Amino acid sequence: MKHLSIDFGATLAVALVLSALASGQNNQAASRTATVMGTVIDVNGDVIPDATVVLKEVENNAHRTIVTTQTGMFEFHDVTPGITYQLSISAKGFADWVSPPITLNPDQFKIVTGIQLRIATERTTVDVHYDPVEVATEQFKAEEKQRVFGIIPNFYVSYESDPAPLTTGMKFKLALKVSTDPVTAAGVFLVASAKQAGNTPDYGQGWGAYGKRFGAVAADGFSDIMIGGAILPSLLHQDPRYFYQGTGSTGSRIRHAVFSTFVARTDKGESQPNYSTLGGVLASSSLANLYYPRSNRGVGLVFGNFAIGIAERIGASVAQEFLLGKFTRRDGHMK
Repeated sequence: MKHLSIDFGATLAVALVLSALASGQNNQAASRTATVMGTVIDVNGDVIPDATVVLKEVENNAHRTIVTTQTGMFEFHDVTPGITYQLSISAKGFADWVSPPITLNPDQFKIVTGIQLRIATERTTVDVHYDPVEVATEQFKAEEKQRVFGIIPNFYVSYESDPAPLTTGMKFKLALKVSTDPVTAAGVFLVASAKQAGNTPDYGQGWGAYGKRFGAVAADGFSDIMIGGAILPSLLHQDPRYFYQGTGSTGSRIRHAVFSTFVARTDKGESQPNYSTLGGVLASSSLANLYYPRSNRGVGLVFGNFAIGIAERIGASVAQEFLLGKFTRRDGHMK
């Protein structure tokens, strides 16, 4: 009996020793963690302090965050091995840096190399807003300065490849500018002088007759410009300008110049019959019956002046396309 008691005690003692050893081994295995460290620098090799370093588990997004020291270093202790991690580093003024996946072994001391942050690239967003009125204003300002040889007004021509439509105010301003230009007044003086020499219309001779001819020529021109260049274009939404082609065959340019008298460009950029020009010439010819001598009034005066006015328009357009454009001062110099 005594012998059995001794054997049982010995067996119990051995079991306790083995259990203690196993427990120690388990605790030792559980404490075998890893360490991750590194140094954050820029492309010039200078360390970056106060950078934010995040160690994230790839699968469940659990993460730990620290900040680099003044020497740019960071260190994560007690990192569980066997799990895939990823480092992400950010700093003010620098682009973010992300490491490849990292898997650690027990007791591993991992030094992450190649951590270089680049200067962040600034992205500027520019919102471009097309304002047709603003574009038309800039083009209009340029057209107001167009003069043949720098002297004769040539305002009613657009040399733009994609002209913006004129506003109603611009149409009236352009018509008044042409009507009141000193060179226009000089032209009226010359035409009236020629009519005085030809004794037409039937005002007779003398200074009084010359004054009437001067007034008639001025009234013809003013009514034509205001009605055909401002009033009707505004009401019908047509553009009163000539649009210079400048390229293509000679035949295509001639057709463009001739047809411009009969085909207008609308404010929407479409084509339609040129009611403005045709109506302006016809209205001006009709109004002449109010101030021409009785001997010259009638249907013949209206349609005679209308035919002359249309012929003048065609001739002026052809001259614009092939001749006047070469001698028109634009932007301060000849083209």
